[in-house]
Amino acid sequence: MEVIPAIDVMGGRCVQLVGGRPETKVDYGDPVEVALKWKQAGARILHVVDLDAALGTGSNIKLVGGIMRSTGLQVNFGGGIRTVDYARKVLESGVDRIVLGTFLIEDMKQGFKFTKKLSEEYGSKRLIGSVDSRGGFVAVKGWTERTGIKAAELTAMAEGFVWGFLYTNVDVEGQMKGVDIEAIKKVVKSTSKPVIVSGGVTTIQDIKSVGAAGGWGVVLGKALYEGRIDLAKALSGKQ
Repeated sequence: MEVIPAIDVMGGRCVQLVGGRPETKVDYGDPVEVALKWKQAGARILHVVDLDAALGTGSNIKLVGGIMRSTGLQVNFGGGIRTVDYARKVLESGVDRIVLGTFLIEDMKQGFKFTKKLSEEYGSKRLIGSVDSRGGFVAVKGWTERTGIKAAELTAMAEGFVWGFLYTNVDVEGQMKGVDIEAIKKVVKSTSKPVIVSGGVTTIQDIKSVGAAGGWGVVLGKALYEGRIDLAKALSGKQ
């Protein structure tokens, strides 16, 4: 199973939030330096999120290019990708995969017309559907708005247009209290595509539990930055 460090960027800095709330921000330094640190520890993929773009307060897209050039690692990038033009811009910047959240929900109303278009132009292997769950329902616009769509419903409907899904349980994200395995199992069972799990991963046992539930990978955030999980040991499975 793939273990993927998160690099959440706000105001040009690498930060971590709890539940997506800006007032909980903790600064962890320069994003490029942090990315190089995770590369040295053995990371193969980075999960980069532009929090300013997700919240509609700015853009850190230029930093993503710096991370890619400095590390040479695969980058999955999300945050604020809400139009076809911006999705194209990010894909053509060299990012390996883009994460579509609000875009996917809005496009669902049109039968995934634009997601299909991007899939045809760039290949579905470069698209990840973001399934952010709050209270069991998909949340959008930087987790600020909850829809009436259940996570497993979205994956079942959208799987034909994407490489896989990023499932984030916002209710446990950033709290370092463990994962909700039953919720993860429901999402994994709802799709034949790979599912990357984010939110609540606090220990090596959590990582193993996600793997046992069928998860393709996990994204490590606060637990990694607070030293609860050692990335090198997590990658080797020895911790």
